[in-house]
Amino acid sequence: MAIFGKKKTEKVPRPTAGILVREADLGKKAAEIKAEEGAVAMPKGEDEHAYGIILAPYITEKGSLMSSLNKYVFKVADGANKIDIKKSVEKLYKVSIVKVHILKARARQRMIGKYEGHKPGFKKAIVTLKEGSKIDLAA
Repeated sequence: MAIFGKKKTEKVPRPTAGILVREADLGKKAAEIKAEEGAVAMPKGEDEHAYGIILAPYITEKGSLMSSLNKYVFKVADGANKIDIKKSVEKLYKVSIVKVHILKARARQRMIGKYEGHKPGFKKAIVTLKEGSKIDLAA
């Protein structure tokens, strides 16, 4: 017996347009479509996780002064912890790390003319490298 007198209907599969699917699941045709669209391929293997943790270097005036002290600032994923950040930076830049400090930049209200908006908050990490190690962020 159906609840409230409604009949059960069969589930119709949703279209997969716009949903990311691995190439192995779709086969050869997906690779051809991707090549035609000119999509940028994500790195494969273990580096894919590292690129998900380290989003971008956070280049500011203060950050560039800290680079002389072997400290570099990165924007990281919200769920990242110190261990994940350390492993990701070591893997991507092939350097050895001494310390990792994490802080959250809070969201801020901004006025643009008479309209009120906000800048989203984010998480950043300050990574201290071993003496003699260096990261070239300009390249």
